Amino acid sequence: MRKILALVALAALAVPLQAQKKEQERLENCGNVLQEILNIPDGIPQDLLDKAECVLVYPSVKKGALGIGASYGRGAIVCRSGPKFTGRWGTPALFALEALSIGFQIGGQGTDFVLLVMNTKGESSVLSSKVKLGTDASIAGGPKGRTAEAATDIVLKAEILSYSRNKGLFAGVSLDGSTMREDGDANEKLYGRKLSAKEIVREGKAGVPAAGQKLVSLLNSKSPVNKSDPKSLQ
Repeated sequence: MRKILALVALAALAVPLQAQKKEQERLENCGNVLQEILNIPDGIPQDLLDKAECVLVYPSVKKGALGIGASYGRGAIVCRSGPKFTGRWGTPALFALEALSIGFQIGGQGTDFVLLVMNTKGESSVLSSKVKLGTDASIAGGPKGRTAEAATDIVLKAEILSYSRNKGLFAGVSLDGSTMREDGDANEKLYGRKLSAKEIVREGKAGVPAAGQKLVSLLNSKSPVNKSDPKSLQ
């Protein structure tokens, strides 16, 4: 009888551990994808990354059963710390993306997305329970290249800039009409307790897990200082 109870107890422990491992792998994948995208020549402009307050990474978003052409992705968000986003990059929270049809997506190949949140208004919208892009927060396909000097006013005024990579093709692409939300169940599995994305990302109620070290360290290395307009950081 004791052996049976012990086996039952071990099985009960194995389920949450397996679920946690899945979310850890997801977070590690976010770090790998962001590293690859930031290393693309003439990719995301450095000056835009330096002005971003948060970054979202969605690896391998694929067409799903949400409807014709719809896609569903699971990724993570990381924001700069401090009340005015002037500190180092902080703890990541897991996020979900429900996207509309992606024109150049072919077959079962997944599309990687990186989104830059460019100001406090965009950050507040993203960290609400659910945000509809283009309605609750303005979004535009981000410009490519070493600098954003040639960017249009629409891009420069957008709260969120979005980029995608599919089959080697890297481009700024609009996700207008798509929705993003915090992935509460996944965050609970990853951190072992119920925490909102805001508590994780902005309130420092969780430390950076080992699986998120690459993602956070990469951002701290590539963009250690927020170079937004000083007036916006006061």
